Amino acid sequence: MTTAIDQIAPITHMTDAGEVATGAYDDLIALLETLRGDDWQARTECPAWNVSDMVGHVIGGAKAAASKRELLRQNLYGFRHAREYDGNAMDAYNALQVAEHAALTPAERVAALKALTARAVRGRMRTPAFLRAVSASVKSNGSVVEGMPNKGNFGHLMDVVYTRDVFMHRIDISRAVGRELAPGENDRRIVEDAVGEWARRHQQPVEVVLTGPAGGKFVQGSGGPRIEMDALELCRVLSGRAPGDGLLATKIFF
Repeated sequence: MTTAIDQIAPITHMTDAGEVATGAYDDLIALLETLRGDDWQARTECPAWNVSDMVGHVIGGAKAAASKRELLRQNLYGFRHAREYDGNAMDAYNALQVAEHAALTPAERVAALKALTARAVRGRMRTPAFLRAVSASVKSNGSVVEGMPNKGNFGHLMDVVYTRDVFMHRIDISRAVGRELAPGENDRRIVEDAVGEWARRHQQPVEVVLTGPAGGKFVQGSGGPRIEMDALELCRVLSGRAPGDGLLATKIFF
């Protein structure tokens, strides 16, 4: 079955954002529980981060999602230290998240995520409307790749981008340690939502055929190019982790 892209319902706090976010955390935790020994020191495709660092970042993000005070603290740190990261405040507070959890053992990292998941999702879904409406410019350097949007919306961050971050880091970690993922329905929902946002950004006719358990067939308009690839690989391209040209040069936040 082929789905018209304009028929993909976006993930929002009014629909299924909480359920999808919880599923993404649960799937990541399930993967982390299979890691052993040197797996935690394996280098990832995110520059300067090993698996332990990446999980420290996810823990820090969950803490920020669970507490608006913690979110403010991390963001203030980012603004104050941005010049140390070529002016990129996001890279600064990501580094803080890694540093603040560097002393945790693997078991403590997993336990921390388990303890935070429900509060993080609940905090995100309860973000008030006045904050959801806020948008801010995004500096196009550091970990922000060419082709990304130049603005980010806070409501979209809470409903979708935090979830994509957890989802993508599960893919990063699986690749780093050589684990095969078995994508499920929750992954398929994340992928289709990403396809919908990407297509709305470029607004060009396209046929997308995504293989694998998280895949599907999607179309926007008629007469556009056909893009056929693995569903998770498409997300790697749209996040800037893998190269893409043509319509795939248009990126979205992950």
